Amino acid sequence: MDPKHTHPDTIAAQALGWIDEATRAVTPPIHMSSTYLRDPDNQYRSGRVYARADNPAFDQAEAVLNALEGGHQTLLFASGMAAATAVFQALAPGDHVLVPKVMYWSLRNWLMTFAVPWGLDVELIDMTNPDAVKAAVRPGKTKLVWIETPANPLWTVTDIAVTAQIAHAAGALLAVDSTVPTPILTQPIALGADIVMHAATKYLNGHSDLIAGTLTTAADSPYWQKVRKVRAQIGGTLGSFEAWLLLRGMRTLPLRVRAASASAQRIAEHFSHHKLVEAVLYPGLPGCHGHAVAQLQMKGGFGGMMSIRVKPNAHGGEAAAIAVAANTTLWKRATSLGGAESLIEQRASVEGAGTPAPPDLLRLSVGLEHVDDLIADFEQALDKAQRA
Repeated sequence: MDPKHTHPDTIAAQALGWIDEATRAVTPPIHMSSTYLRDPDNQYRSGRVYARADNPAFDQAEAVLNALEGGHQTLLFASGMAAATAVFQALAPGDHVLVPKVMYWSLRNWLMTFAVPWGLDVELIDMTNPDAVKAAVRPGKTKLVWIETPANPLWTVTDIAVTAQIAHAAGALLAVDSTVPTPILTQPIALGADIVMHAATKYLNGHSDLIAGTLTTAADSPYWQKVRKVRAQIGGTLGSFEAWLLLRGMRTLPLRVRAASASAQRIAEHFSHHKLVEAVLYPGLPGCHGHAVAQLQMKGGFGGMMSIRVKPNAHGGEAAAIAVAANTTLWKRATSLGGAESLIEQRASVEGAGTPAPPDLLRLSVGLEHVDDLIADFEQALDKAQRA
């Protein structure tokens, strides 16, 4: 199978068509060994040394995602945070990095509490504003520009191609957290990105039953080799069973992403002018931030994530948002996103101090239920919240 001339749906469904040579099984075996036999002359001609550095259980999942992203190489990690932090750990103390003000809160917290004391020069800016990026990069000093698009939890959109040009002109790499659109909707490498990161726990897996992360590089480089060493030496490697589950999930990725995107679009449009809703934040709405850019770099849909700001009840906006979440039955009150089930969360209380999320904001991960049921459930919860 030639990935360059094969549709993503076929790549995912057939997992590149790999067959286990030993058994002729269509579904791959799970390799559990932690160590591998040396040759009689003490060499490792098989290429396998120790499972912390390499594992045959990773090969097919890494190859499938690499084909979907159009990358040079993909690595699996034990979590999205392990993958994301490896990008920064491969830098040197004193390196200047740019990150967005609106981003996954756990990574932002790690940068401020670990990376800055370690010595990275971390600057938070409005990454959706190209002029702000141009003003912030320091030619020869800035080593990495990190973007997340659409950005959690406001779902603002950053122009990947424009940001790549700015970063490269300054001698910096561009890394993109593409967890929400997945390679089904956006291919950052084709737009100029150097590194693509996924919290594979979310859409790539799609079943809310594993923790995993991935990095894909556009090209080999000394920097990428440092990233590989970070995974091997710090030990952020995935388990064999989890790698098997991830591959299982990716086989249905195109179907799930498109279904969630279609439902999210309908939900966003339904509530965008609702009497009990202050605002709907979703890149698929013409009036939302970055819609024009999203139309250019998100193909086939705008993702399954949105946020809804509810109008205050007698006790205020925060109380109304919490009451809405308390009164849903189909929308489950839980952290995470990208699974088959729809999730809801009053995000400000989760992120705490420094969150960009207003207290009246509910973050929604649209799952695979019938969209009419999801709309009806949210409608009744809005009504109950207003009477609370």
